[in-house]
Amino acid sequence: MKKLDLNRRKLLGRALALGALTALPACDYDDPAHPDLADRFLHAMSSWNDRVQAALFSRHTLAPTFSAAQITNPPRFNAFYDISQAPVVEPATYRLELSGQIQETAPWSLAQLRTMKQESQITRLICVEGWRVIGQWSGVPLAEFLKRIGADTKCKYVSFKCADGYYSSIDMASALHPQTILALDFLNAPLTPAFGAPMRLRIPTKLGFKNPKSVMSMSVGNIYTGGYWEDQGYNWFSGS
Repeated sequence: MKKLDLNRRKLLGRALALGALTALPACDYDDPAHPDLADRFLHAMSSWNDRVQAALFSRHTLAPTFSAAQITNPPRFNAFYDISQAPVVEPATYRLELSGQIQETAPWSLAQLRTMKQESQITRLICVEGWRVIGQWSGVPLAEFLKRIGADTKCKYVSFKCADGYYSSIDMASALHPQTILALDFLNAPLTPAFGAPMRLRIPTKLGFKNPKSVMSMSVGNIYTGGYWEDQGYNWFSGS
């Protein structure tokens, strides 16, 4: 059954690519009567792609894991700014702000987060630009945290805002995936500013830009809040 499902996914992926390519020649993007035709076409394709990826996603399918010997060394920094501009958040005063459909909205400190069950993973981060790295992250399973704070897991979205102005959102099914964690450590040490201190989302079933760093607030709800890159045209679901 797994092999059949994989073949179906490959076939669907090829069909998506072929559909996009065959539709492009039929669009006259230079037609002055339809100046936004390209944008509307690409937006429609992107929205359809999101729906297809969401339909294929399974909380029971795990992203590949690797051995310690396969960890990328040195690790690779990536952001929409230079490494010297990475935000510095004081760990002692850090508080994760909570809002939305959550019963217990009191802010959480790093010390409180570390009292919860910690999971470690060696997984691959895949960038939309094409490169990939393997790293080791540890932290609180997001599903356990959502349960602890009384979040309504029937809601559609979990949204994040960061110290560097970045923001993103994910679907609830991905939030509840067993490999999705609120990462506190990287390579067996507390996160540094360059890699998302004091806490970042680590979600190996999605592309790298869906892993926001230096998360300052989290919200649960049914209102779509988009994301930094998603609002500039990137696919929102962006499964890896």
